[in-house]
Amino acid sequence: MGTLTATTFLSLDGVMQAPGGPDEDREGGFDLGGWLAPYVDEDMNGRIAEWFARADAFLLGRRTYEIFAAYWPRVTDADDPVAGPLNTLPKYVASRTLDRAEWADTTLLADDLPARVAELKRRTAREVQVHGSGGLLRTLVAHDLVDEYRLWICPVLLGRGQRLFPEGTAPKALSLVDTATTGTGVVLHTYRPAGQVHTGEVGTAEP
Repeated sequence: MGTLTATTFLSLDGVMQAPGGPDEDREGGFDLGGWLAPYVDEDMNGRIAEWFARADAFLLGRRTYEIFAAYWPRVTDADDPVAGPLNTLPKYVASRTLDRAEWADTTLLADDLPARVAELKRRTAREVQVHGSGGLLRTLVAHDLVDEYRLWICPVLLGRGQRLFPEGTAPKALSLVDTATTGTGVVLHTYRPAGQVHTGEVGTAEP
């Protein structure tokens, strides 16, 4: 059975909207697109290359798929650590609005998404990778389908924009399994689900 991994870039206040460019996603009047650019370095690119080498399939939301499909098929270097896997491995797109997908090896998932994703995990040997795809990712989180979170926390406060974990997200405990810091100050945290949230009372210890 495969592992579903979710990789996303976040501001310090949890915003994941439009990290890659000014016009990536202006929904809600968001005008800070491209906030990730100052923090990309070789440390980040190296870790991303390692992860893409583990993929057996990609699961993407419609917007992320369209951004990827407009760029990566034009990168014809089969040895490129990102383009190689993206252009040759199966891609699954969660969308009720797309009626066709031009990118090779793409399958549209329109209905019964949780069941379709669970079945995809069962028949995958290694990783099913989600990159970005905020709306899709929130659905996967709600149905406990994410096995590993790879969160790039950038040292920037945006104050507005779509968040990975918005108000109303179901409480869940996570276990930190790895952490690293890039040369530009981005902190990478890797988490895995750890069951229910446990509460208690913090008080002053008796002498």
